[in-house]
Amino acid sequence: MGHLGALLFLLGALGALADICSIPEVDSKLVQGLGQHLLPWMDQLSPEHLNPSIYVGLRLSSLEAGDKETLYLHSLKLSYQQSLLGSATSNDNNDSQAKPSVGQLAPYLLALRANCEFVGGRKGDRLVSQLKRFLEDEKRAIGYNHQGRPHTSYYQYGLSILALCVHQKRVHDSVVGKLLYAVEHDHHLHQGHLSVDTLAMAGLAFTCLKRSNLNTDQSNRINLAIRTVQEKILKAQTPEGHFGNVYSTPLALQLLMTSPVPGVELGRACLNAGAALSASVQNGAFQNALMISQLLPALNHKSYVDLISPDCLAPRVMLEQTVESFSQSQVPEVIHVTLKVPSVWPPYRHFISVPAGSSLEDVLKKAQELGGFMYETKASLSGPYLTSVMGKEAEEREFWQLIQAPDTPLQQGIADYRPKNGETIELRLVVW
Repeated sequence: MGHLGALLFLLGALGALADICSIPEVDSKLVQGLGQHLLPWMDQLSPEHLNPSIYVGLRLSSLEAGDKETLYLHSLKLSYQQSLLGSATSNDNNDSQAKPSVGQLAPYLLALRANCEFVGGRKGDRLVSQLKRFLEDEKRAIGYNHQGRPHTSYYQYGLSILALCVHQKRVHDSVVGKLLYAVEHDHHLHQGHLSVDTLAMAGLAFTCLKRSNLNTDQSNRINLAIRTVQEKILKAQTPEGHFGNVYSTPLALQLLMTSPVPGVELGRACLNAGAALSASVQNGAFQNALMISQLLPALNHKSYVDLISPDCLAPRVMLEQTVESFSQSQVPEVIHVTLKVPSVWPPYRHFISVPAGSSLEDVLKKAQELGGFMYETKASLSGPYLTSVMGKEAEEREFWQLIQAPDTPLQQGIADYRPKNGETIELRLVVW
């Protein structure tokens, strides 16, 4: 009976582990390589290049950048808080243009918590007030009958709730209710490959509310919504192991790691996702700073929910700057890319020659230099994105989609995607 009892205990323990999301350890050199890729970004301290997500990702990782982190947080504070304070005391247009967007404000609040700070004081109160006003505006845009949509996205809506939650700032039940309804009814959450990201961010926000005992009148709906999000993400797993796609997988893993899911499928699904991510990292898929900042916490078995009570004294490995040497005599290989824009009249089609390894943005720049092509971009935390092509601007609910011919949407932005020789890239104006 003693042996039988031990066997039953072991089987029970294995069953419990199967309910927990855990991924295999990724080679430490690969992880350090990801961190080293962020170091040059941390040297760019001008307001247009600052990205709070980089700081959050490092603080939740097993890596540290030493004095660079301190300087980066200091630069974030100067840029975000002083610009907000200036715009509140001046009507000058330059001040209002320097004001951080909501898409930057929410991760900035996460960055403060990553340093074990609670937002406070006059400047902090303004940040919180602005974020709460944003949520109220978005709530009104969705409408009483939920027939509308947020001006931005449900991703930003969930991120903003999460950012306020980790600072123990309560939002009204009606604000949380809009996000709950969206998850319960699958309401406007599918925007191509971004749907898993949106679901994961909503799940992280709900998990934070649950752990922080906020909006307790909604606790039953919140618990059910967390389970709904988990199930939808698990169903979105591809045969390769990714949740949605390679770039939505880190945020999905962050969510799945926060709480167990009854059933044996979770452990196996996360193991497959971890193996797929490891292969993607080895193949150099992660070059974008925002994507890396979401991946590093997951590789360290952490999530944004850990910012409720961050461990700022946890030991981390110091990153060292790598120095790459290039041969001056080596002539780069030239590749040829066909660039198409069928959404304008007359349609644009041209062969562009660029050095091998060039980004799609380099292709667009070269096309503009050659004449007959023009484009405009806008900066975001995930990199530049197209706002206008051949003078045609993307209007509300429209965006310029990047297509690899004949009909494969690109998962990376113009600064990160590197076309191959002979490839055809189409810029297509679509409605979402």
